[in-house]
Amino acid sequence: MSAKAKKKPGNKKKKFSKAERLKLMQEEEEKRLKEEEEARVKSEKEELARLEIELIEKEKWQQLEAKDLGRKNDELGELKVLENCFTEAERMKREHRLYSQWTHYIQCDGSPDPSVAQEMNTFISLWREERNETFEEVITKSKLVLYLISKLKLILLETPSTDLTEKKIAQYQGSIVELQEVLHLKFNIATELLLRQASTLADQDTGNMEKVIRDENITLYVWANLKKNPRHRSIRCHEMKIGFEIPRILASSDIALRLLHTHYDHVTPLRLVPTVLKYVPPTKSFSVQEEAVITPQAAISKELQEEDKQPEDKSNLKLDHLDQEEEIKPEEQDADFVHTSFAEEEPESTKQEPEIKVLNETAQLALLENAPERLRKFEEDELDICQFTTLGGVYHLDILELPPQCKPMKGWMIMEILKDGLQKFIYPPAITEDFETENFFPPIDVMLEVHKNVIFFENPQVARWDAEDKCWKTDGISNITYRSEERVITFSLDTLGPVTLIQDTHINMPYQSWELRPFDVNKVLLTVTTEFAEIQIQIKEGLCMLASVTIGEKNSLSMLEGKWMSPIYFIITLQEAGLNIFPNEYSHFYVARNQKDPLVEMKAYRQMALLSSAFAFGWSKWNMQCGPEKVIFKVSEHLTQDETPIENPNWTLLMFSGNRALRLKIDEDSEAFSEALKEETEFHSTLYHMIKDFASVEAMEKVLSPDHQFVHSVCHMLLCTRIFSYS
Repeated sequence: MSAKAKKKPGNKKKKFSKAERLKLMQEEEEKRLKEEEEARVKSEKEELARLEIELIEKEKWQQLEAKDLGRKNDELGELKVLENCFTEAERMKREHRLYSQWTHYIQCDGSPDPSVAQEMNTFISLWREERNETFEEVITKSKLVLYLISKLKLILLETPSTDLTEKKIAQYQGSIVELQEVLHLKFNIATELLLRQASTLADQDTGNMEKVIRDENITLYVWANLKKNPRHRSIRCHEMKIGFEIPRILASSDIALRLLHTHYDHVTPLRLVPTVLKYVPPTKSFSVQEEAVITPQAAISKELQEEDKQPEDKSNLKLDHLDQEEEIKPEEQDADFVHTSFAEEEPESTKQEPEIKVLNETAQLALLENAPERLRKFEEDELDICQFTTLGGVYHLDILELPPQCKPMKGWMIMEILKDGLQKFIYPPAITEDFETENFFPPIDVMLEVHKNVIFFENPQVARWDAEDKCWKTDGISNITYRSEERVITFSLDTLGPVTLIQDTHINMPYQSWELRPFDVNKVLLTVTTEFAEIQIQIKEGLCMLASVTIGEKNSLSMLEGKWMSPIYFIITLQEAGLNIFPNEYSHFYVARNQKDPLVEMKAYRQMALLSSAFAFGWSKWNMQCGPEKVIFKVSEHLTQDETPIENPNWTLLMFSGNRALRLKIDEDSEAFSEALKEETEFHSTLYHMIKDFASVEAMEKVLSPDHQFVHSVCHMLLCTRIFSYS
């Protein structure tokens, strides 16, 4: 069969004529035009439907706005009645302070009233004149002195700014500084008295004196080199984890080594009162000048600054005053609480609201967050005390010249008293010209025991006090080693002097999440979760307590757990223990925060505190997406009276802008953020009335009669943690 015969007919391509091809092209064009027309009609229908839906939504929104506007005055009036508890709580606190002063007056126990300048001056003068006090006697007296210092600091922190004059602040600050100076002077005099008797207290084996005195606030270790054996260079305390490795020149000199570990820090220049909640009582009419919180930077006097020898740049921290006064409207007087760390530069959108504008102008004047140029520049080795915190007190390491020893003579003890008193041994000596000091005067190795009541989330750094520049520095320190299990740190110092351990102040910021939930009558539990720890704080009527601190799988700070304290004292205690979750006015320079409008935050915290006895509140990831003029959080009704956590809570997502609260359509599991209102819901002017829409009658009845001090304390703690901005 031929090849042509094998070809199948189906393999041939059909050929179209020119007319057929034109007809096909015409059909395709008609089909395309038809599809385009159908698409256009469909698009127009969809657009009409969308416009119709938008019109319906707009009309519905206008109806909701009209409804909200009609009841706004009633809702604000009802909220104002509830918020009177803040004024009542402050009145009770003021009465309590007056009662405490009266109680102290009628006790007549001999201790001075720290708020009375005459009594403090008399106490300090009489103590200066006392002579030959032993170290034990000074330690006993130091308990009263430390109590007075603590009392003065609490007065500065707890007294409303309207009740503190510049003269009073200068008086209290001056008394604190003088008490600190006299206390350290007494420790030096007592050390000299102890060293005069070193020969009588010498150890029989080594021939040198070793003395340890311990107290809850003081640890003293003194070693006197009586034998001057150049081979005895390793010094170890048998009672504590303390040691020195001294060079040969010191081992053969008439010296004494002293470690005075004060569990407090009286070396750092007395900073002005830390950032805390201040209360401004509502009045019928007051100006922005009067409403602004006067920070301690403005309150302290120039004379006291010169006495403390603060760096000149700190004078730039003073506040500027308004050239004009603005009257605050009655509805704006609900902003009675002002947290001095609120100083963000406000967005333009918020300035359209007159109620927000007034407080923002006040905050910009009273606070320093929007003035980074006012922070002075630090040298390379100088420690920024706004960025780092001293923890565990101060270790005063001194090389002292051994005073003349007392000698027995005919039944008497003859003692030569030097006119200049206790003298420090200069090491290394001041040497001119080129001299290899490192070879002849090597660094001194030091081993110290870290205070047990302090938490370090990272290896601590070591800083030394520079007496000339009046600041902490990190130079002259080498070979730092920290053994966390033993709580021992070793390092080398070019010369001895006051040293301290430091940690980043904001190591636990920003927070990862938070939750506030009730678990008993007038008692709530605030849980803050950070990168390193989970902190649980119980709050009740005027008091706070550390419930637990979980670091990984370990519980720490058990010595603080279970102790009820006033909110301000509680905050100070946690900060001194290394557990700082309380931002200050400079924190935003060191922490990446979620900036929020101060007034919005303040209103949210106040209303959350009012509702906290019956509702739980929680962190929402959408709070970072809604901008600075709004806050978003979760809320759930919680009426159980035990400490068990909420099991599968029915969270509701709320958004609050200070003047409007609404329920969001999205939840925590939604893929994208939206401010859309949840179907069949309304918005209100307050959180209280928004939550009232979906809460039970029992829950709303529970929040109508709150304990004033309880609500005040909850609001205080929320303001000081600033959970919306720092989480």
